[in-house]
Amino acid sequence: MPDVSANGTWWVIVLLVLEMAIRVAAVIIVPRDRRPTAAMAWLLAIFLIPEIGVLLFLLIGNPRLPRARRLRQDEINSSIREATAEVDFGPPLPDAPASFTSLVLLNRNLGAMPLSSGNAAQLYPGYEDSIQAMADAVRGARSFVHVEFYILQADETTEVFFQALEEAAARGVTVRVLMDHWANRSKPFYAQTRKRLDRIGAAWHLMLPVQPLRGRYQRPDLRNHRKLLVVDGRLAFTGSQNLTDSTYNLPANLRRGLHWVDLMVCVQGPVVTSIDAVFLGDWYSETGEVLTDEISLDRLPARSGCLDAQIVPSGPGFEYQNNLKLFMGLLFAAQQRVIMVSPYFIPDEGLLVAITTACQRGLQVELFVSEVGDQAMVYHAQRSYYEALLRAGVRIWMYRRPFILHSKSMTIDDEIAIIGSSNMDMRSFGLNLEISMLVRGREFVSHLREVEADYRAASRELTLEEWLQQPLRSTVLDNLARLTSALQ
Repeated sequence: MPDVSANGTWWVIVLLVLEMAIRVAAVIIVPRDRRPTAAMAWLLAIFLIPEIGVLLFLLIGNPRLPRARRLRQDEINSSIREATAEVDFGPPLPDAPASFTSLVLLNRNLGAMPLSSGNAAQLYPGYEDSIQAMADAVRGARSFVHVEFYILQADETTEVFFQALEEAAARGVTVRVLMDHWANRSKPFYAQTRKRLDRIGAAWHLMLPVQPLRGRYQRPDLRNHRKLLVVDGRLAFTGSQNLTDSTYNLPANLRRGLHWVDLMVCVQGPVVTSIDAVFLGDWYSETGEVLTDEISLDRLPARSGCLDAQIVPSGPGFEYQNNLKLFMGLLFAAQQRVIMVSPYFIPDEGLLVAITTACQRGLQVELFVSEVGDQAMVYHAQRSYYEALLRAGVRIWMYRRPFILHSKSMTIDDEIAIIGSSNMDMRSFGLNLEISMLVRGREFVSHLREVEADYRAASRELTLEEWLQQPLRSTVLDNLARLTSALQ
């Protein structure tokens, strides 16, 4: 008769040895090319729950795109640098601060895009107003329309835009569309949107598709979070807004009465070429098709304003975190005032130091967030930073429910701003493909400050006294979420 107790003992020994081997291997593998906080979070997960921790690490532990995709991004960057090396993008505004000039060089080195002058910009803080403006722009298209949105839904609110696309395609305009696969596949109207694009006659593709049976796979939460529209290479839109209803048509949002508040910008001038280059790069990355005829650097869009602008693409296809470096550089360069708007605010150590240091240098620093959250883990992780920010002197404005303030912008002093798709969180810094636009021009910053004033009027200020009254259970949830947010 077999000795059952002896067999059980052997199994225990095997499991203990296996868990120890996992922990030793994790110490060697996990920290490689990873930020210390992320490495510590992964090691903690693997040490406490080895089997689940290892499974999660295998699924989402690689924060980089596949090597072939990264090589394509390098190829795109090299092509842009080479093609624009001798192009005259116009004289920039005079008396640029030395810090601005050095940041422009940083962006050029990391993201390849040049600074251009002579640009005009119009802000669209109204949700349906921006959709109507984009539809009107498409109705004026004569050559091509390039559409790239993280979430794209053919619903009642966006019908005016899809109708404009259909009319453009009917008169011979080339319509190309990119939309993120993972972000749309489980959303309402996904099947209807695909069918509508087919009916329009658009050439469309999914961005970063997770289709392992077709040989297309990467970490599922590496997403293309960009939002942009280019019409004929003469005007473009970019910003924070997805092309969908302000409720995202999600039952949970409808039950809670949630609506998204966003900010888009329409630009004209040479910077449109850079935005289109981002689209063409993403199109090439997804399809392998080179659309060289769409951009001619010999005939840049006419100068139509007085703004200097530079596009900063970022994401896991790049070697460095381009957007994070830009945000930190601007914070350290600021001399008077910094206003940040970010729905998801989870800074890394460096960004947190830059923000608190700005306060300690005597600057006025404000942060706009939402009073309620749509993603529980992100919402609680974000809250874990409030006490440190408040103690440093940051004024935190909480946009009142039932609205989610989804705009993403930063204004520095009186003449420099950023607007785009990038949140100030570790996901946008390391896992999402983003697009940001650096702008220099007092008029533009003044208009953005008007938008910020509207946000302030619709918000309430969070004080340190109020925050210190948070119940213990909230503090525990916030801290646990903060640990999980570092799993990158």
